[in-house]
Amino acid sequence: MPTLLLAPMEGLLDFVLRDILTRVGGVDRCVSEFIRVTGTLYPERVFLRYVPELLQDCKTASGVPVRPQLLGSDVVCLADNAARLAEMGAEGIDLNFGCPSPVVNRHRGGSALLEEPELLHRIVAAVRQAVPAHLPVSAKMRLGLHDDSRAEACALAIEAGGASELVVHARTKAHGYRPPAYWERIADLRQVVRLPLVANGEIWTVADALRCQQVSGCQSLMLGRGMVANPALARGIRAALGGNAELASLSWPQLMTLIAEFWRLVCAHLERDQQTGRLKQWLNLLRRVYPQAQTAFETVRTFHDPVDVARWFSAQALPDVRA
Repeated sequence: MPTLLLAPMEGLLDFVLRDILTRVGGVDRCVSEFIRVTGTLYPERVFLRYVPELLQDCKTASGVPVRPQLLGSDVVCLADNAARLAEMGAEGIDLNFGCPSPVVNRHRGGSALLEEPELLHRIVAAVRQAVPAHLPVSAKMRLGLHDDSRAEACALAIEAGGASELVVHARTKAHGYRPPAYWERIADLRQVVRLPLVANGEIWTVADALRCQQVSGCQSLMLGRGMVANPALARGIRAALGGNAELASLSWPQLMTLIAEFWRLVCAHLERDQQTGRLKQWLNLLRRVYPQAQTAFETVRTFHDPVDVARWFSAQALPDVRA
């Protein structure tokens, strides 16, 4: 069976949604939203804001490990913050070399670093040295910034720095999130590095996952938007590879129960002005797979007050939720 990782998605797939999605099953490990390091050694409370699972053996409520992710270009500061995370009980350290955000890139972070393979090497090596040897140090990269001409050099630099695993989002920063994903370039990288590679990008369905494995040569996959749109995607992949087919999908009533629990957690942990927006985001993506989500989204999109959302849930004859 492959290793299936749950990707971070800034502003959407945070600790609340990964709690819900890992309850469905099929996910082996999560990566946190990136924690941006800019010359400061953060106090523990900052890390706990992004990765509250650090207080419970760095696992979600359903027992799935969560690996904190750091982003930045300050070699020494990244190493210092990695060391602090290790002291707090992190499952490992992940490094972000893939974020395409223009703001992040302008400040020399994320995919902007793919223009500097030697800096990638120094960052990985410093973090590797800063944390105990038993803790894995992994990384995620895109194929490049403007083009993929440095992809091999970047992968080799990350490997030489001591990374134990590399997730490759099979697009450049210039590609953004537009299809297709160039999985064949991951196969090229497999020819030049020995460290385990994980394929990522445009995996929306079980069929996509199987084709990605075939084209990239990677058995292990990272699931992002596809898992948010279909929370049973990881289970479905496992079923297709010989698991229990009965677990390959979620009915809409089952999913609505999870959505109600998601809303409860959102109300418990997020600011009031963020709550309805977060529910709308998830329902919007769920429309790709569930026709019933279209009706739910059209209703909820008109709400701004969490009280109205709570009343809507009550009308669905679901477990009690409070704004």
